[in-house]
Order: sequence, then structure tokens, then C-alpha cells
Amino acid sequence: MKKYNVAILGATGAVGREMLKVLEERQFPMGELRLLASSRSVGKKIPFCGKDYEVQLACADAFEGMDFVLGAASNALAKELAPHIVKAGAVFIDNSSAFRMNDDVPLVVPEINAEDARKNKGIISNPNCSTIITLVAVNAINKLSKIKGMIASTYQATSGAGAAGPVELMDQMKAMVNGGDINVEVFQHQIAANLIPQIGSFGENGYSTEEMKMQNEGRKILHLPELKVTCTCVRVPVVRSHSISVTVVTEDKLTADQVKNAIANEKGCKLYDDGENKIYPMPIVTSDQDLVYVGRIREDLVFDNAITLWCCGDQVRKGAATNAVQIAEVLID
Repeated sequence: MKKYNVAILGATGAVGREMLKVLEERQFPMGELRLLASSRSVGKKIPFCGKDYEVQLACADAFEGMDFVLGAASNALAKELAPHIVKAGAVFIDNSSAFRMNDDVPLVVPEINAEDARKNKGIISNPNCSTIITLVAVNAINKLSKIKGMIASTYQATSGAGAAGPVELMDQMKAMVNGGDINVEVFQHQIAANLIPQIGSFGENGYSTEEMKMQNEGRKILHLPELKVTCTCVRVPVVRSHSISVTVVTEDKLTADQVKNAIANEKGCKLYDDGENKIYPMPIVTSDQDLVYVGRIREDLVFDNAITLWCCGDQVRKGAATNAVQIAEVLID
């Protein structure tokens, strides 16, 4: 079997480390592995498949000989290094939002639009984590009847803000129990015992940058340029795994049973819907795995042609690291 040389850009961060974990789990046909990060991390050693690899400096000449570069770095660094990655002949699968809406850059969820990945010009973008989880959940519905619009509320875990997010949550929870001072640094407000209805900055239309991603990225991934989405994104005091409540408006009327059957047979999904036995998706059920769990499926009471559901998925894995590795797998398949 042919082996492929892979670099991880941002290898010391939460998503970069998860990419390594996923590559090992999925037995990706690895040749050379190159771990890249900023100067402050150079020299650190990270284990992979029983061997320690030393972190190297992420710079313009770090990509020679690589087949794939999996990006888990900032928008600024992705933009700075992308031309050098492409020039070196590697495919850059980027988890930042730097290139997502560029017309010549595919935005890919392999279960939905894998064929788009093969049309790349050296850069492929990983979508937003909540967008990935939501679209995997509703893709089966779109196959039954074209989706016209969605009304979504996301409940996003603290780890979506990086490794410091859960640390701040835990520190605040300890302070609440022990009567200490509650420090707020990562989030806009205290997150322990609270909900924060803002992720990203607000635009002129009152929606945040995170909220607009569901519509803008959804249109591109689903090939539905007229798709309309109203979204509210909320940070919740959960460590890992995002949850989304979504009402899906379709051209034709669908029954809940039709949708359940379709989701049960859809790639990347797990039907987890048994209200009588209190079985429905939750963060503690869906963390540290790659499927999107879908439940609470019911016919909507406001729109005639609509289905309402609840889904959960691990945003560090399927919402980021695993999706990127799956894109690489599509290209070597």
C-alpha cells in the first residue's frame, strides 16, 4: 500500500493532537510525519504510534515532500503559509475559516459532498464545527426532499473555544463551590452555571459571525444557493460535544417515520431516538467518537412542511480533526 507524508500545522493544540489520535485510530497509511508549530513549541516531543516526534518550526520551507498538510492553526497563519504549502505540492486541508467561502476552495463534509474535494487546487477547507454536525444530521432529509430553510439553535461546548475553555469552566465551578473569586478571561461572561448567547462578533443584521456560518457554509456544502437559515449560537457550561436544535423546512411534507428511517441508514449518523426510554442525544453520550447522534425527531407544529430534531456530535473530532482526516482519505481512495 502506498504511504503518504503528512504534516500537522498547529500540532500542539487541541485539534492538532486530536488529528494525530484520529490518524492512528484510522490506520492512515503514513509515511513521514512532520509536526509543525510556533517557535515556543519547537523541540517538544509528541507521541504517535509508539514513537516520539519532535515539533519543528512552522515556516515557509517546512512543507517540502509532504503529500498532505492538516491545518489546525489560526486564520492568519493559514493565509501566510498556504501559498508555500501549495507550491510544495501538498494538499492543504485547513480547519480555519480563512478560505471557506473562496469560490475556488472546496468546503467539504465527506458524507455529503466528497466529490467536491477532488476538484481542489491545493486547498480544501474544513467547515465550521456546528455546521458539520448539523448538516450530517439533516443530509438524509435533504435527500428525501430539498431543504428550503432551517431554524437552528446551537449549544456549544467550552472546548470549542480551545483548550483554555474547559479550564476556565472548571476553575469557575471550583470557585463557586469553595467561595473563591471567579475569574473571566476566555469568555465574555462567567460560563459556570450560565449560558452566553454570543459566539463571534455581531454584524449589522444582529447575527454573529458564528451564526452566519450555518447559512453561508450550508449553501456551499449542500449545493443549495437559496438556502435560508436563522441561527442562534449559545456557549454552554459543557466540556465537550456540541448540541443543535434544528427545524428543517422542506419542499415536500415528510413524516417523522420517513425521516427516522432515512437517518438510520445515513452515513455518519446514529438514530438515537426513543423518548419512552429517555434515549436522546446528549454531550456525555456523543463525546470522543465520530458519529452525529440524532433524536427528538418530530413533525413541526408551526410549518406544514417541516421536521424538528435534536442532534449532538463531538466538535473536536467530527467537527474538526476527523473530518479533515476523512477528506484526506477521500483523496487517496
